[in-house]
Formats: sequence, structure tokens, C-alpha cells
Amino acid sequence: MPRVSKVQTDKNRASIELIAARLFLEHGIDGVSVAELMGAAGLTHGGFYGHFDSKESLAAIACGKAFEQSAQRRQEKIDHTDSPEAALSEISNAYLRSEHRDNPGNGCPVLALATDIARTAADKPVRAIYLEGVKQMLATLSSLSPAANKKTTQKTAQTGNHPLEPQDNAAQQAAMIRMAILVGTLTLARATAGDPLSEAFLAAGRAGIDQSVAHSTE
Repeated sequence: MPRVSKVQTDKNRASIELIAARLFLEHGIDGVSVAELMGAAGLTHGGFYGHFDSKESLAAIACGKAFEQSAQRRQEKIDHTDSPEAALSEISNAYLRSEHRDNPGNGCPVLALATDIARTAADKPVRAIYLEGVKQMLATLSSLSPAANKKTTQKTAQTGNHPLEPQDNAAQQAAMIRMAILVGTLTLARATAGDPLSEAFLAAGRAGIDQSVAHSTE
């Protein structure tokens, strides 16, 4: 039987990683077996260990891949809007659309992987990668907030640096509230999918998010 070339091996590995990222978001890490992953990639079960030491190691890689894709989608919205406020609004509205609710495999890993990660030991690599992804999303939301842009302008004039420091400022607080509303609303919308209540949750989230954040930072 001919040996698989290095190029094809790399392609197979990349395919497994992408498919794992999608399936883990759709079904959870614990909801997908190695055999199912390899079958979806069109490869044999036995070939898995030629690429990865364990499903646990793949979970960490796939989690990172899912966060990379999510960050890229956010960046595309930022690049196609003309202000931080417009970008923040577009990101929030897109998050709470029915298309996002109905397609978890191409959606936010913060929500999709939360239950699995909550059950994962603190020393597991996938947990650290998940935490870093949460912080990256939070940093993006914080950097786009009106409070952050005001502070950045003031501090840049003083220091010449981009100084966003999230420890205790209004931008960080607003971003945390916004993120909690986004993730919480979509969780309820997915859990009630098929009932009119699901769309009502999405509409309520879209209508209320800016007002809730504004009240929290007054």
C-alpha cells in the first residue's frame, strides 16, 4: 500500500482539526467520538493516532481553531464598519440572529463549549485555551465600547501608546455585561428553538443590550 505523502498528511490533519472544531461546537466535545470525527473527515478510525496523541489533545487544538474562526468573523465586521460603535452594534446584532442560533457549528465557541469546559479539570490544555478565547472576545468588545475609545484618546495624547487597561474601567465592565447578555440570550434561544419564545428572546436581547450596558456604567 503506497505511503501517504507529507503534503497529504498535513491536509488530512488540517481537515480533522476543522471538522472537529465544527462537530464539537454542534454536539459538544463529549458528544462526538473519534470514529465519528474520522468518518466525517473521510478517514479511518485507526489513522487518528498518526495525527494526535489523544482526543483530549485534539480538543485543545480544535477549541483554539474555533476561537480563531470566531475572532476572524468579528474582525471582518470591524473592518466593514466605519466606527467602533457601528462595529459593536453589528457584532451584537449578528450574534443574536436566528442564523447564529440555528448554526452552532459555525458559531460562538464561548457558548457552544461552555458546558464541556465547565466539567473539565483546571489543568487540562483545552480549558486554558477556552479561557484565553473568552478573554480575547471580551477584549474586543471592550476595545469597541464608547468608554474605551474616550479613554484611549485621552491616554494616547498623554503617553503615545494604545493603553486600554481592562482591570477596573467602565469599558471592561460594559463589555462583560454585553458578553453575558449575548451568551445568556443565545443560550435561552437555542434551548427554546422551535417555540415562538425563542425568537422573542432574540428580539428582547437585541432591544435591551445597549440599554442594559448604558445603565450599568452610569
